[in-house]
Amino acid sequence: MLDKAAAVLDCFRPDGGRFRLTEITARTGLTKTTAFRLCADLVRLGLLERDGEAYRLGGKLFELGSLVPRRLDLREAALPFLQDLFEATHETVHLGVREGHEVVYVERIHGHQTLSLPSRIGGRLPLTCTGVGKALLAFSGPGLVDEVLAEPLPRLTSHSVTDPVRLRTAIEQIQVSGLAYEEQEAAVGVNCIASPVFDGPTAVAALSVAVPRGRFHPAQLAPAVRTAALGLSRVLRAGRGPMDTPS
Repeated sequence: MLDKAAAVLDCFRPDGGRFRLTEITARTGLTKTTAFRLCADLVRLGLLERDGEAYRLGGKLFELGSLVPRRLDLREAALPFLQDLFEATHETVHLGVREGHEVVYVERIHGHQTLSLPSRIGGRLPLTCTGVGKALLAFSGPGLVDEVLAEPLPRLTSHSVTDPVRLRTAIEQIQVSGLAYEEQEAAVGVNCIASPVFDGPTAVAALSVAVPRGRFHPAQLAPAVRTAALGLSRVLRAGRGPMDTPS
């Protein structure tokens, strides 16, 4: 039953929308009776909430997620640097970690004019389609790079890089410069520059600035992004918020 309950919760990926019971049964493959019973139990436990005839994720999930030690330590250590980066650029700032072949966004700071981006706190995107993801991929070891490039590369927009040779060249450039670039690969009209964060030989996180394409000036943004990433790396290495290397 735990597997079935997890399947119900998992069907709310990737953007946490609201779903009717019929949609949940279609997404999970459960019978209507089983899905109804599980949803009722999850509502009782605060893991789901009723929204009219539909269900949505419950507040207790957010409370529990915010207590995950590794991400909590990282987020608390990173916030001053993210705030400094936002003040320096006045653009949308992200912090992400790697889980498998995806980047999971731990924090996001944006101004009053929010960009239309697929990223959200707790959300996942492919490593290869985002600046944060590319920075993580480039500094997660050659084994992971080979593993990712051996699979079909995902496409979020028509600008997403799906040629493994081209992507390998980009990764090699990131490894030299310490900066990852993304040009409309996750959202049309938006470019991004990112830099890895270290607490050991491989990247444990990466941070980025996302900017509308029309005002994307890498030469101006790069020093601020690099400075924030280096500062956070120093804090983590000093032991104030140590991180385990992700699998």
